[in-house]
Amino acid sequence: MSTLEPGPQGLTRRPSRSAATTTFSTEVFDNEVVPSSLGSIAPILRVAAEIESERPRVAYLCRFYAFEKAHRLDPSSSGRGVRQFKTALLQRLERDNASSLASRVKKTDAREIESYYQQYYEHYVRALDKGEQADRAQLGKAYQTAGVLFEVLCAVNKTEKVEEVAPEIIAAAKDVQEKKEIYAPYNILPLDSAGASQSVMQLEEVKAAVAALWNTRGLNWPTAFEQHRQKAGDLDLLDWLRAMFGFQRDNVRNQREHLILLLANVHIRLHPKPEPLNKLDERAVDAVMSKLFKNYKNWCKFLGRKHSLRLPQGQQEVQQRKILYMGLYLLIWGEAANVRFMPECLCYIFHNMAYELHGLLAGNVSIVTGENIKPSYGGDDESFLRKVITPLYRVIEKEAAKSKNGKAPHSAWCNYDDLNEYFWSSDCFSLGWPMRDDGNFFKSTRDKGKRRQGYHAKSGSTGKSYFVETRTFWHIFRSFDRLWTFYILALQAMLIVAWSGVSPLDIFQKDILYYLSSIFITAAFLRFLQSILDLVLNFPGFHRWKFTDVLRNVLKIIVSLAWSIVLPLCYVHSFSVAPDKIKDVLSWLRQVKGIPPLYIMAVAIYLLPNLLVAMLFIFPMLRRWIENSDWHIIRFLLWWSQPRIYVGRGMHESQFTLIKYTLFWVLLLCSKFAFSYFIQIKPLVKPTKDIMNIRRVQYSWHEFFPNAKYNFGAIASLWAPVIFVYFMDTQIWYSIFSTLYGGVVGAFDRLGEIRTLGMLRSRFQSLPGAFNTYLVPSDKTQKRGFSFSKRFAEVTASRRSEAAKFAQLWNEVICSFREEDLINDREMDLLLVPYSSDPSLKLIQWPPFLLASKIPIALDMAAQFRSRDSDLWKRICADEYMKCAVIECYESFKLVLNVLVVGENEKRIIGIIIKDIENNISKNTFLANFRMSPLPILCKKFVELVGILKDGDPAKRDTVVLLLQDMLEVVTRDMMVNEIRELVELGHSNKDSIPRRQLFAGTDPKPAIVFPPVVTAQWEEQIKRLYLLLTVKESATDVPTNLEARRRIAFFTNSLFMDMPRAPRVRKMLSFSVMTPYYSEETVYSKSDLEMENEDGVSIIFYLQKIFPDEWNNFMERLNCKSESEVLENEENILQLRHWVSLRGQTLCRTVRGMMYYRRALKLQAFLDMASESEILEGYKAVTVPSEEEKKSQRSLYAQLEAVADMKFTYVATCQNYGNQKRGGDRRATDILNLMVNNPSLRVAYIDEVEERESGKVQKVYYSVLVKAVDNLDQEIYRIKLPGTAKIGEGKPENQNHAIIFTRGEALQTIDMNQDNYLEEAFKMRNLLEEFNEDHGVRPPTILGVREHIFTGSVSSLAWFMSNQETSFVTIGQRVLARPLKVRFHYGHPDVFDRIFHITRGGISKASRGINLSEDIFAGFNSTLRRGNVTHHEYIQVGKGRDVGLNQISLFEAKVACGNGEQTLSRDIYRLGHRFDFFRMLSCYFTTVGFYVSSMMVVLTVYVYLYGKLYLSLSGLEKTIVKQARARGDDALRTAMASQSVVQLGLLMALPMVMEIGLERGFRTALGDIIIMQLQLAAVFFTFSLGTKVHYFGRTILHGGARYRATGRGFVVRHEKFAENYRMYSRSHFVKGLELMILLIAYQIYGSAAPDSTSYIMLTSSMWFLVVSFLFAPFLFNPSGFEWQKIVEDWEDWTKWISSGGGIGVPANKSWESWWDEEQEHLQHTGSLGRFWEIALSTRFFLYQYGIVYHLHVSNGDKSIIVYGLSWLVIVAVMIILKIVSMGRKKFSADFQLMFRLLKLFLFVGAVVTLGILFAFLSLTVGDIFASLLAFMPTGWALLQIAQACRPLIKALGMWGSVKALARGFEYMMGLVIFAPVTILAWFPFVSEFQTRLLFNQAFSRGLQIQRILAGGKKHKVK
Repeated sequence: MSTLEPGPQGLTRRPSRSAATTTFSTEVFDNEVVPSSLGSIAPILRVAAEIESERPRVAYLCRFYAFEKAHRLDPSSSGRGVRQFKTALLQRLERDNASSLASRVKKTDAREIESYYQQYYEHYVRALDKGEQADRAQLGKAYQTAGVLFEVLCAVNKTEKVEEVAPEIIAAAKDVQEKKEIYAPYNILPLDSAGASQSVMQLEEVKAAVAALWNTRGLNWPTAFEQHRQKAGDLDLLDWLRAMFGFQRDNVRNQREHLILLLANVHIRLHPKPEPLNKLDERAVDAVMSKLFKNYKNWCKFLGRKHSLRLPQGQQEVQQRKILYMGLYLLIWGEAANVRFMPECLCYIFHNMAYELHGLLAGNVSIVTGENIKPSYGGDDESFLRKVITPLYRVIEKEAAKSKNGKAPHSAWCNYDDLNEYFWSSDCFSLGWPMRDDGNFFKSTRDKGKRRQGYHAKSGSTGKSYFVETRTFWHIFRSFDRLWTFYILALQAMLIVAWSGVSPLDIFQKDILYYLSSIFITAAFLRFLQSILDLVLNFPGFHRWKFTDVLRNVLKIIVSLAWSIVLPLCYVHSFSVAPDKIKDVLSWLRQVKGIPPLYIMAVAIYLLPNLLVAMLFIFPMLRRWIENSDWHIIRFLLWWSQPRIYVGRGMHESQFTLIKYTLFWVLLLCSKFAFSYFIQIKPLVKPTKDIMNIRRVQYSWHEFFPNAKYNFGAIASLWAPVIFVYFMDTQIWYSIFSTLYGGVVGAFDRLGEIRTLGMLRSRFQSLPGAFNTYLVPSDKTQKRGFSFSKRFAEVTASRRSEAAKFAQLWNEVICSFREEDLINDREMDLLLVPYSSDPSLKLIQWPPFLLASKIPIALDMAAQFRSRDSDLWKRICADEYMKCAVIECYESFKLVLNVLVVGENEKRIIGIIIKDIENNISKNTFLANFRMSPLPILCKKFVELVGILKDGDPAKRDTVVLLLQDMLEVVTRDMMVNEIRELVELGHSNKDSIPRRQLFAGTDPKPAIVFPPVVTAQWEEQIKRLYLLLTVKESATDVPTNLEARRRIAFFTNSLFMDMPRAPRVRKMLSFSVMTPYYSEETVYSKSDLEMENEDGVSIIFYLQKIFPDEWNNFMERLNCKSESEVLENEENILQLRHWVSLRGQTLCRTVRGMMYYRRALKLQAFLDMASESEILEGYKAVTVPSEEEKKSQRSLYAQLEAVADMKFTYVATCQNYGNQKRGGDRRATDILNLMVNNPSLRVAYIDEVEERESGKVQKVYYSVLVKAVDNLDQEIYRIKLPGTAKIGEGKPENQNHAIIFTRGEALQTIDMNQDNYLEEAFKMRNLLEEFNEDHGVRPPTILGVREHIFTGSVSSLAWFMSNQETSFVTIGQRVLARPLKVRFHYGHPDVFDRIFHITRGGISKASRGINLSEDIFAGFNSTLRRGNVTHHEYIQVGKGRDVGLNQISLFEAKVACGNGEQTLSRDIYRLGHRFDFFRMLSCYFTTVGFYVSSMMVVLTVYVYLYGKLYLSLSGLEKTIVKQARARGDDALRTAMASQSVVQLGLLMALPMVMEIGLERGFRTALGDIIIMQLQLAAVFFTFSLGTKVHYFGRTILHGGARYRATGRGFVVRHEKFAENYRMYSRSHFVKGLELMILLIAYQIYGSAAPDSTSYIMLTSSMWFLVVSFLFAPFLFNPSGFEWQKIVEDWEDWTKWISSGGGIGVPANKSWESWWDEEQEHLQHTGSLGRFWEIALSTRFFLYQYGIVYHLHVSNGDKSIIVYGLSWLVIVAVMIILKIVSMGRKKFSADFQLMFRLLKLFLFVGAVVTLGILFAFLSLTVGDIFASLLAFMPTGWALLQIAQACRPLIKALGMWGSVKALARGFEYMMGLVIFAPVTILAWFPFVSEFQTRLLFNQAFSRGLQIQRILAGGKKHKVK
């Protein structure tokens, strides 16, 4: 509880500048926060706070009553936080008592409150209640307050023993009570009787839907159910369902609104239009119904049941029945909580309840009891939740608990998918209805009861379903077996051809064909392997297996085994060298022409099924039909090929699509195989043959098989890397091909046609046309298609309303730029188009930035022009904009004179002159009759005049008169060549020396000029514009200067020329919702956050001022402040400042602002749709700033726009912790409340934990709550009880799932916390939503992909690499995935879901713990498997932030890699891999899991290559081979031995980037960017992140332990400590880097293939690069990583960390021991397989010692095994010595100090003597000592790794302490090795500067000098 003092509660809110701006005016606090168990007293405290200022005593009484009530609710204060709350309240009451008594008006408390109540009711409540005009929100609140006051009044009367209350008070109270129920809080539709007058309820489509829902004819109500409402007749169909089935009240309210909005939106879109509009059309009901029940009907068909949607005979009841069914489904869904993740379980529940519903309505009689059927679970309140959902929920919860927080193996527990798949077999109907407790499904929860009776049964389990996620790498083969089989067979074929030495064209020779045909045997073996894997990997799920499944598995194994025996037998029989015995057996088969007929027959039979598959592949329609069919014969055939499951049937695309992606892959595979054959395989064949022929090898070590033929070891180490590369390089080919294809498609999509401001100016004229084509609805239908040119009708001046529509939208976009401070006021004026064009102008008024400087240039041209009129006009017309400017200025000049001058005489004179000028122009004699040189003088005078008019200062009247006289003189005296006769007659001739009277001076009683003129908005706008046109001298080519503003304008204008659907009218567009999950990230930065300095003295605000200097200046200009200190002077400016900063970080505030642009865009577009011609010309501004009475009136245009926007768009932020944050007084809760207050249509959904007392026990109850802001406080709208805590699985999907019931509409956009949106993009949303109705292949789209723009690229070079990589992925990457490959899934955020499709198929993400770590991609998998279609669109984009520091990026990469590791094991990938056709399966593999597998292979290739080299060089094989090769002059062999086999993936990552930057910003830019990136060490970064991916991917598959890593989203420019970096990268990079380094050193010492150092460098340069990247990237990319001061601090920090002991509760960043334990945590939870592999892989480190020992001088060339044995003695000796010392320290150190010292001396002397003996007698050398270090270090590490893997065993032996000590020693050495080079570099001061320049290049070029910042920060400190 924070303080109870009322905060600065600004109850009056200034109207902000425009209805949707995010300028926050006041900050709101909600101080009355109460503990969860006392929720009911919150309203009383709120009332008290509100009336405090008016009547303190009444407020005191309210609080006193609240205290009493709290005491009644919880007398023993057992609830959480209750005691503190009561104490605080009591203290406050004691404090307030005396002061409030003093201010009491009446004699007693009872009289006081009575009088106040009467006054409140009369003056406030009655005054507000004005029928139509009433302000709904205020009124509802007033009634609530009155209700509370009456409650308190009764309590006071009781205590004061007052008998009777005045009758008028009773009457008032009754009225209040009735009205209070009417004014219930509502979300969008006020469905109570008071809301009927609201504008949104006046819409015809809403009326129609409401009427349909209220049609309750013929339904029997239970007598006891809500009698007074029953009498009044305000109960509807959903109320009846609630009465029958016991749904919760708020669930019914929520789904009622949901259903009405769905029906209304579909109804209004029908074509032809429904007649009459206010009766719900049958077509609308059918449309919603078919979408809602499509999955349910499929499910029934799949299980062979008849569905329960039975319709009655009578026509008028049909609609009612349909709505009842839809209502029932939505109510079930709305209350299902976590069961929503199990769509088929919902189908089961609905199936049974709909059957009961039909029985109820048909009046069926039960067979058993003979009475009418009643619902099985009864209709009491909450009975559905208690009896249906909770038991199901308990099962989910019980199973999830078994996962031990994701640590148990997946096979030990059932996730959501397993439980859902129980309902995929017809066995599920054995559960019955009501569901039997002893059903199979409830096994895990059933045994609770039994256990209490004494015997402990192991809790049963529902068991895994069709699939078990076992941890093993075999999944990669099992899921994509066709791919691996294909590659292995191709490899075999290529090897055979290469070995035989013929050219690939001769493969049709008999014997080669015969050898080639052996691939079928390999295929049979692989098939056998696959069937074994299927059995073994699924074995943990055996207790759910059906007999048919087992049979199929066993038969598959038998058949594949049979083939694996038959084929080789037939093959061998024909072999000439086959053993005779076998030949005799088979001799009765005569051989025909060398290839045995038997084998050919066998192969033909073996290939039959494949032919069938190929046939089906060519005709996808056929395959779709077969998979969806239910015929038994087809089902039997399919049963053999794949088990029949519910999803993944009929996913095949159309013929044309199939041809496209097949062509893509055929070309790609051709390139790959050609490369593999000619570059990799063929050149190795000859060297291989040579090596096999080498005899007499001189081994340098003890060889166990000295007489082995063919030197297989050498051949293996030669070929292994090649084969790895063969399996990996498809990934490289894919990146090349997808880049090329993506580039071509992008160009055809017209991306990047407007890249620069120059391009924009040249095409600006066709912009209004494009604009009206796409963004303004028209009734003409337009055929979409591709054309090389896009022609748009230019908008002529006569079609003024269209030009005005363009102006409205364009100006709104420019204003939003100004609000976001991207442009300053001057730029805004230059960019705006006049809102209301002047009717006299016959041309379009372009924005001034196009016309700037055109007038001064034209004046110069005219003043110096000497030839004919027509030539001058031609030159002016050559520039379209100049022509416009000239005409516009001339017309405006006439207009200004017209307005100013009213005197008769003056008017006539001006008229005559103008007429004369226009005559001359029309006759082409203008230049002859007028002198042009004085024009500039005239213009200067006119500019002065316009300037005065702009300011409108009345004191300047005389100046105006003088100016007008001057201008007249210039024209008549200087410019005219001949006098005009009429002017002479009027007495104004240039000869006349004495004028009769002063013109313009107005000596007559009637004034000659009007000054200041009447100011209207239109006049102001025109004068301002005219002034700009005349005065802007320099051309405005660089407007806007801000890069972000330029990018946005360019993208927006460019997108209008792209191909997108036409916009419908706002009322007819699809409605949509946006949902943002939020946990506890930043919402708005507080003032202290802004000023808090990091250790370099840099605060966020200082940093942002340096990164965005122009935006900071624009912000100051907007606030009218000159300096930063001025900004901090008043509260409002500080609030503005906080928002300015928050809108540049990754905060919730930024996301909400961005998403609210949708609403603003919709309102503007609705205005343009609905307004009349005159209103449009008046402008939208008139509507956005409505007058007060317009706001009140429900009929005004303003109210209608609000209503339409409400219908079409809702935004739900799901802040799951908001309730707890509010109770804990967290600042974030206040920030969220402020967001709601400032964005009235924002809704916040949260999970409320309430403690409720049930029969004496306190229980936690969970609710899903939706709130909105009313009157600066949050008001609850719905509160739906949950069966238990919502978070059982992964957090984010559970959070989305709890709030999805509060979303509305037909589409749902999922937006993350780190996103942003732009107004101009929001305008295109209705076009995007139309894509759902466009043709996208066989199936309509279910997810629309949207591109993102990464906005964090400007912070540092790392952020820039990351944002480029990410941008290329979300644009070119996904473009190719969507078309041609058709395997785009859902990659996170701005994608738009088909909402109805997804809520009936399991939601928008999957939530099982661990396996669904990357929750979002599973939505894509799920969508595709359930016959969805995912597309990608590039004409609209959403902003997105990415991580900016190396550690954040690594955490993010780690999260994605872990997620991919889990995907590899998942059923979704397995199903996709098996159910896609071959080529789509390839696309799926290489774009999801395959990318990570290939990355892993890259690193493994390096390992395999280097270990192969180590083996060759240590064993002496290499020496022999090289010697022989030299002797024979065999070059091929020598090059093979020295081949370098590492492919850099890092550079290939850059390919798509180049293409995308090239497309969108020009290829010159792209080239420059790439060069700069290489200079900034991008290659190092990409190589480093490769290491991150590989480490986490591999570890997740082997051991698990994947967890969601929260990535930081701050402004990271801070120095990471060395210890921090060490902790992060030690296992993933440093260990691997050091191992490779040792390998390279060993190879340098002992290898002989590279005779000199240059060839060694050539050979291993790329590997050294890898090593350097792995070891030093974290320091290169660490800000001020080479500053001496920082280095010293880091070293101290690191030594402290590594030497401190662990302990319980010591965090990992404080002590090395805790960290070390944490690092090997995954080994404690891994399976036996994981342990085995860990140990097996560690044995590689023993190779060093084995090899190097024989090379030492000590060994004297002895090759016996004893030498190796003796070398172990050294290790044992060292161990013993260390043990003795450590034991001695423990035992002797205190008492026998001298003894201990002597012991140490003795050991030291012994060691020295031993060494001396070795040197003297056994020829030990110094080199040997170093070499033995190289030998023994890896051995020690291997022992360490093995000990860690066998931890329980080692602990039992009591050796764990020694292991720990050894480990610490190793870590210390590793730290030293890595730290030393960094320290040495830090000695040189220039290194640090160089690094800063490298790291912050982007920011440098934008004026961010880190050095200056640091210096600046320190100076501030000194002051």
